[in-house]
Amino acid sequence: MTSAYRIVLATHNQHKVPEIRRILSEAGAAVELVSLAEFPDVDDVVETGLTFTENALLKARAVAAATGLPALADDSGISVAALNGMPGVFSGRWCGRHGDDGANLQLLLDQIRDVPDAHRQAAFVCVAALVTPDGTEIVEEGRVPGTLTRERRGDGGFGYDPIFVPDGDTRTTAEMSAAEKDAISHRGRAFRAIAREIPPPSRDEAFA
Repeated sequence: MTSAYRIVLATHNQHKVPEIRRILSEAGAAVELVSLAEFPDVDDVVETGLTFTENALLKARAVAAATGLPALADDSGISVAALNGMPGVFSGRWCGRHGDDGANLQLLLDQIRDVPDAHRQAAFVCVAALVTPDGTEIVEEGRVPGTLTRERRGDGGFGYDPIFVPDGDTRTTAEMSAAEKDAISHRGRAFRAIAREIPPPSRDEAFA
């Protein structure tokens, strides 16, 4: 059998695990991706960085140190032109509490309610970081430009997907299939780039 890395995905967000596992697999990465659910003694890493890169590296470094395994992390969000690039790194807690996708989305819609259609540009941004126990660090960014709708459309995806229309399409990312979204998404672009950079596993890191 082909050997592969066992990599820990530095997140408790269960939406991300199957999505990133699927992206890496389709990109041909020989990876066994496990989540932090398998490491109950590893605490969540506080995202104190002011950029996506800082937060991704904070999480990957901490989890690699805690588990002794290569760790993969990302930080992502939506950058809205009319809000000077915000919510940015605060996308997941824009409403003041973490993980309330519905409230975050509604607050953003309310804040740009009076912004004309011609000025509703936004971009999904993701920075992915892979950190190995020996100190190797690989960082890649994915970015998808688009515009924001005035109301929610679609039942797929999560976060701000129901109001984001990528440039060149007429659908929100919540109206796309998982495969269609992966093909153009910011997270897909960042993790496909990471997949190309994953080095061969050492004998100790490999599994059959």
